[in-house]
Amino acid sequence: MTQKDEMDFFEKERGILIVISGPSCAGKGTVCRIVRDDQPDIRMSISETTRGPRNYEKDGVDYFFVDKASFEQGIQEGKYLEYAQVYGNYYGTPKEFVENLLNSGYDVILEIDIQGAAKVRQNNKEGIYIFIAPPSMKELRRRIEMRGTESEEQMAIRLQCAHDEMSNADDYSYIVINQDKDVAAKQVEAIITAEKCRTERLKNKVVEILGR
Repeated sequence: MTQKDEMDFFEKERGILIVISGPSCAGKGTVCRIVRDDQPDIRMSISETTRGPRNYEKDGVDYFFVDKASFEQGIQEGKYLEYAQVYGNYYGTPKEFVENLLNSGYDVILEIDIQGAAKVRQNNKEGIYIFIAPPSMKELRRRIEMRGTESEEQMAIRLQCAHDEMSNADDYSYIVINQDKDVAAKQVEAIITAEKCRTERLKNKVVEILGR
């Protein structure tokens, strides 16, 4: 084996984009963190936002904090895989940041809402799309109540939003019911492993094996 062949053999493959959505309090953030901590080759995407950082947030760790003019220029330049405006602030997934991670061989998790996932899906058909669902609407309500941050009116709005989001679950390739966060994380990891073994991802490797 020449030095070039050796380098090619050990070169990392391009990573896989993993898009995860689900209603608020379904536990998707917790599941994503467990998966990330279990898998050294997985990275979480970092969003850009025009809102100011909270006391505990760090630029480049929690978000990339930018001003409104820079974000709007980025929209014009097609800088974002997806973006949205929420309560007067922009939030978006920077395309170059994600592409650099994927090209470096890292799998990248995007934890985004269903509207954002739909935008990403338009140009990334090969991504893995996973919907995290609560075991029941009753349990979802209990989890929201545990936070203690919503009034009864806000609770009703949040539950209606969750109901609407759940009705879009069949747009995703996989659904994971989050009864237990550790079990749900293992299911997500199993999905990622299975996807890496899909024929269309490995058929070129079979050709390489035949040629060796």
